[in-house]
This record gives sequence, structure tokens and C-alpha cells, in this order.
Amino acid sequence: MPIRRPSPARVLLLVTVVAGALIASGCGSDSSKSATATTTVATSSAAAPSGPRQPADVTVNVADMKFSPAALTVKAGDKVTWKFDDKAPHAVQGIGDIALGINSPIIRKGEWSFTFTTPGTYRYLCPLHPDMKGTVTVE
Repeated sequence: MPIRRPSPARVLLLVTVVAGALIASGCGSDSSKSATATTTVATSSAAAPSGPRQPADVTVNVADMKFSPAALTVKAGDKVTWKFDDKAPHAVQGIGDIALGINSPIIRKGEWSFTFTTPGTYRYLCPLHPDMKGTVTVE
């Protein structure tokens, strides 16, 4: 029995369908940007505040060779301030494409801030001490 080869048009159609399916399923996307559904149930009878939400200021302490907290969640528009107070100098440097703008100077004592405007997961580290890592998740 002879083996039947598909026509070039049929091969092109198959490649197009597979490529479309891969694109639709997010193949090759940054896993840190994947969507997650969350349901929140209100348990308070208090009225929600009116008007736009004010951006928050969140602090990460840099001391004892660690970021504390190492992982935090903020809303888009919130400002995160890293407060440095350690014997060794440190810096904050983003990891990956989404975190390219996170790049503080080297600081031993003092602070540096960054305002997060786009939702996503931002990973960072101290470039002088790569074991010091942190994550900011922006909703």
C-alpha cells in the first residue's frame, strides 16, 4: 500500500491552525503575566469609600542582608520605598523585561522609591548580593 503525502495546501492549512492554537493558548508568553481569577466576597456592611482610591506608600526594609518583606502585593499606582540600613551596601535591580525600570543606585543608608503603574509580577534582587531577592505583585 503506497504512502499518501498531503498536498502543500493541506500542509499550509495545518501549520496555520496549529500556529493559531499556540498563539491563542499563550505559548511563549511570560508566565509572570498569566491571568488568575480571584473572587472576593465582602463581609462588611460598611459603605465603600466614594471617589478614586488614593495611591499607597509601601515600605521594604533592606537590612541584615535581606529584603523585608521579600514578597508584597500592591495596586497599580502605589509607590514602594526601599529603606536601606545595613552594614553592607545594597541596590534594587529588576529581573526580566517587565522589571527593567527598577534600578536603584548602590545605597548603604537611605531610601529609594519606585511607583508601579502596570499590573504584573516584578522580580528584583540586589546585584551585589544575588541571594537577596524580592517580588512585587501589582494588581
